[in-house]
Amino acid sequence: MATAAAALQQAPVTFQSRTPVSTRVSSVKPVKFSFSGGLRLPKLSIKLTGKPRRSGGGGASGAKMADSAAGSYAAALLEVAVANGTLEQTVKDVELVDQLFSEDSLLSYFVSPIVSLEDKRALLDDITASGKLQVHVCNFINILVESKRIDMIKEIVKEFELAYNRLTNTELAVVSSVVKLEEQHMAQIAKQVQKLTGAKNVRLKTVIDESLVAGFTIRYGNSGSKLIDMSVKKQLEEIAAELEIGDISLAV
Repeated sequence: MATAAAALQQAPVTFQSRTPVSTRVSSVKPVKFSFSGGLRLPKLSIKLTGKPRRSGGGGASGAKMADSAAGSYAAALLEVAVANGTLEQTVKDVELVDQLFSEDSLLSYFVSPIVSLEDKRALLDDITASGKLQVHVCNFINILVESKRIDMIKEIVKEFELAYNRLTNTELAVVSSVVKLEEQHMAQIAKQVQKLTGAKNVRLKTVIDESLVAGFTIRYGNSGSKLIDMSVKKQLEEIAAELEIGDISLAV
């Protein structure tokens, strides 16, 4: 991982300049970048512990190889974050990257073999020009684009979160609700999850799910294997089951 760490911590990446696209995350500390048109990026690489993926592969073996590669990339980013003392900030950056690439159109653009590398770099310029991401995170995204591994970004984010949780003894809980919950309610949920798991720390991720009607659900444990369902949808399903009738729908 030494090569990966060195690549991620080098000087700020420069791309062909274009008009910046605004990306807003209030909790992220701005980082200044320098951009110069036409500058070619150095070849960056990460040494992977698993075998390269084979085209046309599938099934469980293909999934395992993909997971191994994603784990290696995630471990490299985590190593750099720990080394330069920016672990918590890097976690926030990774969450932002996850949000950015949750847009199918954006991910499709970077994955497309038709789009040139220069055009992809130009769009990366737009994304990073606002200074919302740290330098080593920008370099990390560049590595994925250069090595044609950006299609693995979701798996890498997941592996990074798992590695962070193991390192910091943190339990991740996903809270789904119809509307955003108040801070005091989130604090109570965190305390309850900590009590149930015995974890030193608890991180909550929120998801808006209107199908719950009201209330909320909490998923935690290994890959979200444990569920606390406090939703009205669950209560309606239980009532329907007891009455041996079909799904209950509410008139709006």
